[in-house]
Amino acid sequence: MSVSRTTGPTRDARRARAAVAALFLTNGAVFFNVVPRYPQIKADLGLSNALLGAALAAYPVGALLAGLLAGAAIRRAGSARVASFGIVLTAAATVAIPFARHGSVFAAVLFVVGALDAIVDVAQNAHGLRVQRRYGRSIVNSLHGVWSIGAVLGGLMGSAAAGLHLPLAAHLTLSATLFSLVALVAYRFTLPGPEDAERTVASVPGPGDRAAAHARRRPFGAAAVRMLAALGVLAACGSLVEDAGASWGALFLTDLRADAATAGLAVVALQVAMTAGRLAGDRVVDRFGQRTVVRAGGVLAAAGMGAALAVPSVPTALAGFALAGLGVATLVPAAMHTADELPGLPPGTGLTIVSWLLRGGFLLSPPLVGVVADRTSLRAGLLTVVLAGVVTAILARVLVNRRSATGRDEPAAVPAGPAAVPAGPAAVPADRGPV
Repeated sequence: MSVSRTTGPTRDARRARAAVAALFLTNGAVFFNVVPRYPQIKADLGLSNALLGAALAAYPVGALLAGLLAGAAIRRAGSARVASFGIVLTAAATVAIPFARHGSVFAAVLFVVGALDAIVDVAQNAHGLRVQRRYGRSIVNSLHGVWSIGAVLGGLMGSAAAGLHLPLAAHLTLSATLFSLVALVAYRFTLPGPEDAERTVASVPGPGDRAAAHARRRPFGAAAVRMLAALGVLAACGSLVEDAGASWGALFLTDLRADAATAGLAVVALQVAMTAGRLAGDRVVDRFGQRTVVRAGGVLAAAGMGAALAVPSVPTALAGFALAGLGVATLVPAAMHTADELPGLPPGTGLTIVSWLLRGGFLLSPPLVGVVADRTSLRAGLLTVVLAGVVTAILARVLVNRRSATGRDEPAAVPAGPAAVPAGPAAVPADRGPV
């Protein structure tokens, strides 16, 4: 049990929480400044839906290839430094987008941005979990909520820039400068010391703590592999839903005859709803459990987007993207938290692997939707959001549910196989609340 549970968070811990929240915000805002400008970029480069989808797929390809390097980067430089200076590099890379004169060059820039973002994403989550251990209670959902606030801020900035016909180069240079400064200031207030410092600061361990420590020393078995695979698919479903709003929302509303400023609000609607869900997520999950909340969210995302596609209009489309965002609000934080606490894995391994696997959703979504859109319609391509919601509702069983009468999390359901992940406090330590 962390010392902070009885004494409350220290001043340094509160400052570190504000700092890592600022990193989450800038990480969301930088790239989402670009998203509402996709229709202009598509028109300027003369790309079809399929070619745009292929170019957008370069972002998750870069993320997949670089994502597994995040652990080594964090061990070498520390999660705070990697997250902060990684955001500066990511912002600088987006400034190259206006100077791309061919779809392949645009794809190459997105490849670099995706590679940098994957490393930043793992680093900021690793640092956020460090701060959470200092607090002794769940805060990671709220951090993801702040990321969504950043995405909304970036989307609004991009939509406004598109509506005002601000040159893309001027817009992205301003965005990169602003958010780089925020990241550099935030770095000064992050936690110092080794990455596992908070894991070693503990009071006299109880039986549950000893069981958790013993479980972490067990070999990385088949049950852990199955759990990581299931958690990766869940996280990928969340990323697919999110990418649908980011990559195709503005184009879908443009097909419905919305103007440029209104079309850019598709991703804003999704991110606003996701933000609300994440900011309320810690309390809701504490009350009903991760499994129940994620399962209900999957149903909500499928039903909301399905209704919007069945009766397409600008208002129903905005409502559909909003319901989809609300439905998957707690999905990625839940998958990351569960992976980070899996027994038998070195600290940070589960988080890195699931963060890498979720990028598969970003990789598959753009070309899949683009090909379906060219052969049928974008409306049909967005049925992938409905499918992701259904899969989420089914696979939510691998997450822990509400706390039992003993105050411990009920165990997750392990995918069928000869081995099993240890249940109870060995699977999810009692001093870590559900996220």
